[in-house]
Amino acid sequence: MTTTPPGPADPETPAGTATRETRKRRRLEPLDLVSLGILAVGLLCWATGVLPTSDALANLARVAPLVLFLGTVMVMVAIVQASQLFDLAAAALARAGRGSHLALFAYCFALATATTVFLNLDTTIVLLTPVMLALAAVTRAPALALAMTTVWLANTASLLLPVSNLTNLLAADRIGLDPLAFASRMWAPQLAVLAVTALCLWFGFWRRRHRELDRYRVPERLPAIADKRLLWTAAVVTAGFVAAVVADVPIQIVSSVAAGLLLVHCLRRRDLLAWELIPWRLLVLTAGLFLVIPAVMRHGGADAVAALIGSGTGDGAVLRAGLTGAGLSNLVNNLPAYTAVEGVVPAGDSTTLLGLLIGTNVGPLILPWASMATLLWFDLVRAGAPGTPRLRIPMGRFIAAGALLATTGTLVGLAALLWL
Repeated sequence: MTTTPPGPADPETPAGTATRETRKRRRLEPLDLVSLGILAVGLLCWATGVLPTSDALANLARVAPLVLFLGTVMVMVAIVQASQLFDLAAAALARAGRGSHLALFAYCFALATATTVFLNLDTTIVLLTPVMLALAAVTRAPALALAMTTVWLANTASLLLPVSNLTNLLAADRIGLDPLAFASRMWAPQLAVLAVTALCLWFGFWRRRHRELDRYRVPERLPAIADKRLLWTAAVVTAGFVAAVVADVPIQIVSSVAAGLLLVHCLRRRDLLAWELIPWRLLVLTAGLFLVIPAVMRHGGADAVAALIGSGTGDGAVLRAGLTGAGLSNLVNNLPAYTAVEGVVPAGDSTTLLGLLIGTNVGPLILPWASMATLLWFDLVRAGAPGTPRLRIPMGRFIAAGALLATTGTLVGLAALLWL
Protein backbone atom coordinates (compact mmCIF):
# COMPACT_ATOMS: atom_id res chain seq x y z
CA MET A 1 0.00 0.00 0.00
CA THR A 2 1.36 3.44 -0.89
CA THR A 3 1.80 5.84 2.00
CA THR A 4 0.22 9.23 1.41
CA PRO A 5 2.86 11.91 1.95
CA PRO A 6 2.04 14.47 4.61
CA GLY A 7 0.82 17.78 3.32
CA PRO A 8 2.17 21.19 4.18
CA ALA A 9 -0.88 22.16 6.17
CA ASP A 10 -0.53 19.32 8.68
CA PRO A 11 0.89 20.95 11.83
CA GLU A 12 1.90 17.62 13.34
CA THR A 13 4.21 16.52 10.51
CA PRO A 14 7.94 17.30 10.45
CA ALA A 15 7.37 19.37 7.34
CA GLY A 16 4.70 21.42 9.09
CA THR A 17 6.91 21.94 12.11
CA ALA A 18 9.82 22.92 9.88
CA THR A 19 7.62 25.45 8.09
CA ARG A 20 6.65 27.12 11.37
CA GLU A 21 10.28 27.17 12.49
CA THR A 22 11.37 28.65 9.15
CA ARG A 23 8.96 31.56 9.56
CA LYS A 24 10.50 32.30 12.95
CA ARG A 25 13.98 32.41 11.42
CA ARG A 26 13.33 35.04 8.78
CA ARG A 27 14.63 37.95 10.83
CA LEU A 28 18.25 38.92 10.23
CA GLU A 29 20.84 37.57 12.64
CA PRO A 30 24.40 38.79 13.38
CA LEU A 31 25.99 36.50 10.77
CA ASP A 32 23.41 37.68 8.22
CA LEU A 33 24.46 41.27 8.83
CA VAL A 34 28.16 40.35 8.62
CA SER A 35 27.56 38.63 5.28
CA LEU A 36 25.65 41.59 3.84
CA GLY A 37 28.27 44.01 5.17
CA ILE A 38 31.17 42.12 3.55
CA LEU A 39 29.36 41.99 0.21
CA ALA A 40 28.62 45.72 0.46
CA VAL A 41 32.30 46.48 1.11
CA GLY A 42 33.32 44.27 -1.81
CA LEU A 43 30.90 45.96 -4.19
CA LEU A 44 32.09 49.37 -2.97
CA CYS A 45 35.71 48.38 -3.72
CA TRP A 46 34.61 47.39 -7.22
CA ALA A 47 32.52 50.52 -7.81
CA THR A 48 35.25 52.93 -6.66
CA GLY A 49 38.04 51.26 -8.64
CA VAL A 50 39.91 50.01 -5.57
CA LEU A 51 39.42 46.61 -7.22
CA PRO A 52 39.58 46.96 -11.02
CA THR A 53 36.68 45.53 -12.98
CA SER A 54 38.91 42.96 -14.71
CA ASP A 55 40.11 41.63 -11.34
CA ALA A 56 36.61 41.66 -9.87
CA LEU A 57 35.19 39.68 -12.78
CA ALA A 58 38.11 37.24 -12.69
CA ASN A 59 37.60 36.57 -9.00
CA LEU A 60 33.85 36.17 -9.36
CA ALA A 61 34.43 33.72 -12.20
CA ARG A 62 36.89 31.83 -10.00
CA VAL A 63 34.40 31.56 -7.14
CA ALA A 64 31.40 30.75 -9.35
CA PRO A 65 31.86 26.93 -9.15
CA LEU A 66 32.10 27.17 -5.37
CA VAL A 67 28.95 29.30 -5.16
CA LEU A 68 27.14 26.82 -7.42
CA PHE A 69 28.19 23.95 -5.16
CA LEU A 70 27.18 25.71 -1.95
CA GLY A 71 23.80 26.69 -3.31
CA THR A 72 22.86 23.34 -4.81
CA VAL A 73 24.23 21.15 -2.06
CA MET A 74 22.09 22.92 0.54
CA VAL A 75 18.99 22.21 -1.56
CA MET A 76 20.04 18.56 -1.80
CA VAL A 77 20.61 18.26 1.95
CA ALA A 78 17.27 19.87 2.85
CA ILE A 79 15.32 17.41 0.70
CA VAL A 80 17.35 14.37 1.80
CA GLN A 81 16.75 15.43 5.39
CA ALA A 82 13.00 15.54 4.78
CA SER A 83 13.18 12.00 3.36
CA GLN A 84 14.24 10.69 6.82
CA LEU A 85 17.38 9.08 5.39
CA PHE A 86 19.49 10.93 7.95
CA ASP A 87 17.12 9.80 10.71
CA LEU A 88 17.66 6.18 9.71
CA ALA A 89 21.43 6.61 9.66
CA ALA A 90 21.35 8.28 13.08
CA ALA A 91 19.24 5.50 14.59
CA ALA A 92 21.58 2.83 13.22
CA LEU A 93 24.62 4.65 14.62
CA ALA A 94 22.94 5.07 18.00
CA ARG A 95 22.10 1.39 18.22
CA ALA A 96 25.69 0.47 17.35
CA GLY A 97 26.98 2.46 20.36
CA ARG A 98 24.58 0.67 22.77
CA GLY A 99 24.24 3.65 25.08
CA SER A 100 27.96 4.28 25.70
CA HIS A 101 29.03 7.86 25.07
CA LEU A 102 32.64 6.73 24.65
CA ALA A 103 31.65 4.20 21.98
CA LEU A 104 29.47 6.78 20.24
CA PHE A 105 32.33 9.27 20.29
CA ALA A 106 34.67 6.66 18.78
CA TYR A 107 32.20 5.78 16.01
CA CYS A 108 31.50 9.42 15.15
CA PHE A 109 35.19 10.31 15.25
CA ALA A 110 36.14 7.43 12.95
CA LEU A 111 33.27 8.10 10.55
CA ALA A 112 34.00 11.81 10.21
CA THR A 113 37.73 11.17 9.80
CA ALA A 114 37.26 8.54 7.10
CA THR A 115 34.73 10.66 5.20
CA THR A 116 37.06 13.66 5.20
CA VAL A 117 40.18 11.72 4.23
CA PHE A 118 38.72 9.65 1.41
CA LEU A 119 36.01 11.98 0.10
CA ASN A 120 36.60 15.60 1.18
CA LEU A 121 35.77 17.99 3.98
CA ASP A 122 32.69 19.45 2.26
CA THR A 123 31.18 15.98 1.87
CA THR A 124 31.72 15.39 5.59
CA ILE A 125 29.86 18.58 6.43
CA VAL A 126 27.03 17.90 3.97
CA LEU A 127 26.39 14.26 4.87
CA LEU A 128 27.30 14.04 8.55
CA THR A 129 26.01 17.29 10.06
CA PRO A 130 22.33 16.34 9.54
CA VAL A 131 23.07 12.82 10.82
CA MET A 132 24.64 14.24 13.99
CA LEU A 133 21.71 16.58 14.60
CA ALA A 134 19.26 13.71 14.13
CA LEU A 135 21.40 11.54 16.41
CA ALA A 136 21.23 14.12 19.18
CA ALA A 137 17.45 14.35 18.81
CA VAL A 138 16.86 10.60 19.06
CA THR A 139 19.36 9.81 21.85
CA ARG A 140 19.63 13.02 23.93
CA ALA A 141 23.39 12.76 23.51
CA PRO A 142 25.02 16.22 23.66
CA ALA A 143 24.07 17.93 20.41
CA LEU A 144 26.89 20.47 20.57
CA ALA A 145 29.46 17.70 21.01
CA LEU A 146 28.15 15.83 17.98
CA ALA A 147 28.04 18.96 15.85
CA MET A 148 31.54 20.07 16.88
CA THR A 149 32.92 16.62 16.08
CA THR A 150 31.78 17.09 12.50
CA VAL A 151 33.05 20.61 11.89
CA TRP A 152 36.40 20.13 13.60
CA LEU A 153 37.22 16.85 11.88
CA ALA A 154 36.10 18.19 8.52
CA ASN A 155 39.00 20.62 8.84
CA THR A 156 41.62 18.79 10.90
CA ALA A 157 41.30 15.40 9.15
CA SER A 158 41.90 16.95 5.71
CA LEU A 159 45.71 16.71 5.60
CA LEU A 160 46.44 13.18 4.38
CA LEU A 161 45.39 13.06 0.72
CA PRO A 162 45.13 15.68 -2.05
CA VAL A 163 41.41 14.93 -2.50
CA SER A 164 40.65 15.78 1.14
CA ASN A 165 40.82 19.55 0.63
CA LEU A 166 40.98 21.97 -2.28
CA THR A 167 44.08 23.58 -0.76
CA ASN A 168 45.78 20.15 -0.82
CA LEU A 169 45.11 19.89 -4.55
CA LEU A 170 46.63 23.31 -5.12
CA ALA A 171 49.75 22.38 -3.13
CA ALA A 172 50.11 18.92 -4.68
CA ASP A 173 49.95 20.43 -8.17
CA ARG A 174 52.60 23.01 -7.37
CA ILE A 175 55.14 20.60 -5.83
CA GLY A 176 54.29 17.69 -8.12
CA LEU A 177 53.21 15.07 -5.56
CA ASP A 178 50.94 12.15 -6.44
CA PRO A 179 48.56 10.86 -3.71
CA LEU A 180 51.00 8.29 -2.28
CA ALA A 181 53.91 10.72 -2.21
CA PHE A 182 51.68 13.35 -0.63
CA ALA A 183 50.53 10.90 2.06
CA SER A 184 54.14 9.89 2.78
CA ARG A 185 54.90 13.50 3.74
CA MET A 186 51.68 14.19 5.64
CA TRP A 187 50.86 10.98 7.57
CA ALA A 188 52.74 12.05 10.70
CA PRO A 189 51.22 15.57 10.84
CA GLN A 190 47.78 14.04 10.22
CA LEU A 191 48.08 11.54 13.08
CA ALA A 192 49.42 14.20 15.43
CA VAL A 193 46.59 16.62 14.60
CA LEU A 194 43.95 13.89 14.98
CA ALA A 195 45.30 13.02 18.44
CA VAL A 196 45.04 16.66 19.55
CA THR A 197 41.55 16.94 18.02
CA ALA A 198 40.37 13.85 19.91
CA LEU A 199 41.62 15.22 23.23
CA CYS A 200 40.06 18.66 22.66
CA LEU A 201 36.73 17.14 21.64
CA TRP A 202 36.53 14.74 24.56
CA PHE A 203 37.55 17.14 27.32
CA GLY A 204 35.88 20.17 25.78
CA PHE A 205 32.53 18.70 24.73
CA TRP A 206 32.06 14.98 25.43
CA ARG A 207 33.09 14.16 29.00
CA ARG A 208 30.55 13.67 31.78
CA ARG A 209 30.17 17.30 32.84
CA HIS A 210 28.83 18.18 29.37
CA ARG A 211 26.23 15.40 29.29
CA GLU A 212 22.68 15.23 30.55
CA LEU A 213 22.66 11.42 30.90
CA ASP A 214 25.25 8.84 31.96
CA ARG A 215 24.15 6.68 29.05
CA TYR A 216 22.36 7.97 26.01
CA ARG A 217 18.98 6.63 24.96
CA VAL A 218 19.17 3.78 22.47
CA PRO A 219 16.21 3.73 20.04
CA GLU A 220 14.32 0.46 20.28
CA ARG A 221 13.43 0.46 16.59
CA LEU A 222 14.15 2.35 13.42
CA PRO A 223 11.86 5.34 12.72
CA ALA A 224 8.66 4.86 10.72
CA ILE A 225 8.99 6.25 7.22
CA ALA A 226 6.30 8.69 6.11
CA ASP A 227 7.18 8.76 2.38
CA LYS A 228 9.02 5.66 1.18
CA ARG A 229 9.24 6.85 -2.43
CA LEU A 230 11.06 9.97 -1.32
CA LEU A 231 13.32 7.92 0.96
CA TRP A 232 14.40 5.56 -1.82
CA THR A 233 14.94 8.44 -4.22
CA ALA A 234 17.05 10.28 -1.65
CA ALA A 235 19.06 7.13 -0.88
CA VAL A 236 19.85 6.52 -4.55
CA VAL A 237 20.76 10.18 -5.16
CA THR A 238 23.00 10.27 -2.06
CA ALA A 239 24.77 7.07 -3.08
CA GLY A 240 25.29 8.52 -6.54
CA PHE A 241 26.63 11.73 -5.00
CA VAL A 242 29.26 9.80 -3.01
CA ALA A 243 30.21 7.61 -5.99
CA ALA A 244 30.66 10.64 -8.24
CA VAL A 245 32.82 12.41 -5.65
CA VAL A 246 35.01 9.28 -5.37
CA ALA A 247 35.24 9.21 -9.18
CA ASP A 248 36.58 12.80 -9.05
CA VAL A 249 33.69 14.40 -10.93
CA PRO A 250 33.73 18.17 -10.20
CA ILE A 251 31.77 18.54 -7.01
CA GLN A 252 29.67 21.49 -8.24
CA ILE A 253 28.41 19.31 -11.11
CA VAL A 254 27.65 16.45 -8.73
CA SER A 255 25.69 18.65 -6.33
CA SER A 256 23.78 20.36 -9.17
CA VAL A 257 22.67 17.07 -10.70
CA ALA A 258 21.72 15.67 -7.28
CA ALA A 259 19.69 18.75 -6.36
CA GLY A 260 18.01 18.77 -9.77
CA LEU A 261 16.92 15.14 -9.49
CA LEU A 262 15.51 15.69 -6.02
CA LEU A 263 13.69 18.86 -7.08
CA VAL A 264 12.06 17.01 -9.97
CA HIS A 265 10.94 14.27 -7.59
CA CYS A 266 9.54 16.90 -5.23
CA LEU A 267 7.04 18.09 -7.83
CA ARG A 268 4.81 15.56 -6.03
CA ARG A 269 5.80 17.05 -2.66
CA ARG A 270 5.27 20.77 -3.17
CA ASP A 271 5.37 21.27 0.61
CA LEU A 272 9.15 20.73 0.46
CA LEU A 273 9.73 23.48 -2.10
CA ALA A 274 10.39 26.92 -0.61
CA TRP A 275 12.69 29.89 -1.16
CA GLU A 276 14.25 29.12 2.21
CA LEU A 277 16.05 26.19 0.56
CA ILE A 278 18.48 28.69 -0.97
CA PRO A 279 21.36 29.54 1.46
CA TRP A 280 21.52 33.22 0.56
CA ARG A 281 23.76 34.18 3.47
CA LEU A 282 26.41 31.66 2.50
CA LEU A 283 26.35 32.76 -1.13
CA VAL A 284 26.47 36.46 -0.27
CA LEU A 285 29.40 36.02 2.13
CA THR A 286 31.37 33.88 -0.32
CA ALA A 287 31.00 36.39 -3.14
CA GLY A 288 31.84 39.27 -0.81
CA LEU A 289 35.03 37.65 0.46
CA PHE A 290 36.30 37.09 -3.07
CA LEU A 291 35.88 40.81 -3.78
CA VAL A 292 37.22 42.22 -0.52
CA ILE A 293 40.33 40.04 -0.16
CA PRO A 294 41.78 40.72 -3.64
CA ALA A 295 41.27 44.45 -3.02
CA VAL A 296 43.16 44.21 0.27
CA MET A 297 45.98 42.20 -1.36
CA ARG A 298 46.36 44.86 -4.08
CA HIS A 299 46.71 47.64 -1.55
CA GLY A 300 49.38 46.51 0.88
CA GLY A 301 48.12 43.06 1.81
CA ALA A 302 50.63 41.18 -0.35
CA ASP A 303 53.53 43.18 1.10
CA ALA A 304 52.34 42.49 4.64
CA VAL A 305 52.14 38.76 3.95
CA ALA A 306 55.62 38.75 2.46
CA ALA A 307 56.93 40.52 5.57
CA LEU A 308 55.30 37.93 7.84
CA ILE A 309 56.79 35.01 5.91
CA GLY A 310 60.24 36.54 5.50
CA SER A 311 62.83 35.51 2.95
CA GLY A 312 64.59 32.73 4.85
CA THR A 313 64.28 28.95 4.56
CA GLY A 314 64.50 26.03 6.96
CA ASP A 315 62.47 25.20 10.06
CA GLY A 316 61.81 28.85 10.92
CA ALA A 317 60.29 29.50 7.51
CA VAL A 318 58.03 26.44 7.83
CA LEU A 319 56.77 27.60 11.23
CA ARG A 320 56.19 31.15 10.00
CA ALA A 321 54.32 29.94 6.93
CA GLY A 322 52.07 27.62 8.96
CA LEU A 323 51.25 30.16 11.65
CA THR A 324 50.73 32.96 9.11
CA GLY A 325 48.40 30.71 7.11
CA ALA A 326 46.41 29.85 10.24
CA GLY A 327 46.11 33.48 11.29
CA LEU A 328 45.14 34.77 7.87
CA SER A 329 42.62 31.97 7.42
CA ASN A 330 40.66 33.19 10.42
CA LEU A 331 40.80 36.77 9.20
CA VAL A 332 39.94 36.31 5.53
CA ASN A 333 39.08 32.60 4.86
CA ASN A 334 41.56 29.81 4.20
CA LEU A 335 41.34 29.70 0.38
CA PRO A 336 42.45 33.29 -0.23
CA ALA A 337 44.87 32.94 2.71
CA TYR A 338 46.52 29.93 1.09
CA THR A 339 46.87 31.58 -2.32
CA ALA A 340 48.21 34.79 -0.73
CA VAL A 341 50.97 33.03 1.25
CA GLU A 342 51.73 30.51 -1.53
CA GLY A 343 52.64 33.42 -3.80
CA VAL A 344 55.56 34.42 -1.56
CA VAL A 345 56.91 30.91 -0.81
CA PRO A 346 60.08 30.27 -2.86
CA ALA A 347 59.68 27.85 -5.75
CA GLY A 348 60.88 24.36 -4.88
CA ASP A 349 60.48 24.79 -1.10
CA SER A 350 58.01 21.93 -0.67
CA THR A 351 58.36 21.66 3.12
CA THR A 352 57.40 25.30 3.64
CA LEU A 353 54.44 24.84 1.32
CA LEU A 354 53.28 21.79 3.30
CA GLY A 355 53.69 23.79 6.51
CA LEU A 356 51.44 26.46 5.02
CA LEU A 357 48.95 23.72 4.19
CA ILE A 358 48.84 22.60 7.83
CA GLY A 359 48.10 26.15 8.89
CA THR A 360 45.33 26.72 6.36
CA ASN A 361 43.68 23.33 7.00
CA VAL A 362 43.96 23.02 10.78
CA GLY A 363 44.03 26.70 11.67
CA PRO A 364 40.64 27.95 10.37
CA LEU A 365 38.62 26.88 13.40
CA ILE A 366 38.16 30.13 15.29
CA LEU A 367 35.83 32.39 13.29
CA PRO A 368 32.77 31.28 11.29
CA TRP A 369 34.12 32.49 7.93
CA ALA A 370 37.58 30.92 8.35
CA SER A 371 36.75 28.08 5.94
CA MET A 372 33.94 27.38 3.51
CA ALA A 373 33.31 24.08 5.28
CA THR A 374 32.67 25.93 8.54
CA LEU A 375 30.34 28.38 6.81
CA LEU A 376 28.43 25.49 5.30
CA TRP A 377 28.24 23.82 8.72
CA PHE A 378 26.83 26.97 10.32
CA ASP A 379 24.08 27.12 7.72
CA LEU A 380 23.19 23.45 8.24
CA VAL A 381 23.15 23.81 12.02
CA ARG A 382 21.12 26.97 11.64
CA ALA A 383 18.54 25.08 9.60
CA GLY A 384 18.32 22.32 12.22
CA ALA A 385 16.40 19.10 11.82
CA PRO A 386 12.64 19.01 11.11
CA GLY A 387 10.63 18.70 14.29
CA THR A 388 13.58 19.37 16.61
CA PRO A 389 14.73 22.51 18.43
CA ARG A 390 17.34 24.52 16.61
CA LEU A 391 20.86 24.09 17.99
CA ARG A 392 22.33 27.38 19.13
CA ILE A 393 26.10 27.67 18.94
CA PRO A 394 27.57 29.68 21.85
CA MET A 395 29.97 31.90 19.90
CA GLY A 396 32.23 32.66 22.85
CA ARG A 397 32.77 28.99 23.53
CA PHE A 398 33.10 28.19 19.81
CA ILE A 399 35.82 30.82 19.38
CA ALA A 400 37.73 29.94 22.56
CA ALA A 401 37.70 26.19 21.93
CA GLY A 402 38.55 26.71 18.27
CA ALA A 403 41.48 28.96 19.19
CA LEU A 404 42.87 26.28 21.51
CA LEU A 405 42.64 23.53 18.90
CA ALA A 406 43.80 25.73 16.02
CA THR A 407 46.91 26.80 17.94
CA THR A 408 47.88 23.44 19.44
CA GLY A 409 46.89 21.46 16.34
CA THR A 410 48.86 23.70 13.99
CA LEU A 411 51.97 23.63 16.20
CA VAL A 412 51.82 19.86 16.72
CA GLY A 413 51.26 19.28 13.00
CA LEU A 414 54.19 21.52 12.07
CA ALA A 415 56.41 19.79 14.62
CA ALA A 416 55.50 16.39 13.14
CA LEU A 417 56.22 17.63 9.62
CA LEU A 418 59.66 18.89 10.64
CA TRP A 419 60.38 15.69 12.62
CA LEU A 420 59.54 13.52 9.63
